[in-house]
Amino acid sequence: MIDARLLDAVGALINAHGRPGHVPLIGIAGAQGSGKTTLARAAAERWGAARLSLDDVYLTKAERTAKGRAVHPLFAMRGPPGAHDLALLEATVEALRAARPDSRTPLPAFDKLSDDRRPEAQWPVFAGRPSAVLVDGWCLGATAQAEAELAEPINGLEREQDGQGVWRRAVNEALAGPYADLFARFDAVLFLKAPTFDAVLDWRCEQEAGLMGLADLPPERRAAVAVFIQHFERITRHMLAGGVRADVAFDLDEDRNLRP
Repeated sequence: MIDARLLDAVGALINAHGRPGHVPLIGIAGAQGSGKTTLARAAAERWGAARLSLDDVYLTKAERTAKGRAVHPLFAMRGPPGAHDLALLEATVEALRAARPDSRTPLPAFDKLSDDRRPEAQWPVFAGRPSAVLVDGWCLGATAQAEAELAEPINGLEREQDGQGVWRRAVNEALAGPYADLFARFDAVLFLKAPTFDAVLDWRCEQEAGLMGLADLPPERRAAVAVFIQHFERITRHMLAGGVRADVAFDLDEDRNLRP
């Protein structure tokens, strides 16, 4: 169940930034498993908005593989800044904003099982002119870190695969450059704040167990998820410590309920 206060908050942002001829662009940010996608889908249905996700505009597998060879092998992994096709996202947003009542706008889609973008013929289509464009993404609104914060690795992944800091500095440069430019174009960002990074692992494991039809993940699979989310740990911790520009923030407890 979506807390009605969250739906109302999204609706208030749409109303606050809507004006004749302008389709508001609203971001919904939150760590993995925080419920941002569920909220975005419900809000889009409630308010007649179009919904996009950063997860649906990853670079193709071939593009990420090439970037992994050219910059750092960790860029072959989808997820962190630098792994997205921001031009595709912006073009889709602009198409939705220019849509007419009889328009049909294709929305990019990514297949996580094949780890690649779906063929355009398989993309969903938004019919009509949306009241707003909602974009959900784990790093929306995140700010870049200071150079001193990048000096030391923060987890095993960074120590073992990015000891010299090439990857984390390239991610940070992307966050300071094209991602910051993108975030500045949003009318507003709503942030679902996890209580701790440890909660993110629990939430991500809950998601995976649900997809597998299990009550709990086997220990070996949980360990694999713990390694996977290390790709997101640095920026997630930074956002939880205040490194995010958001117009509205909601504190969540360990069960994803709103804190009083």
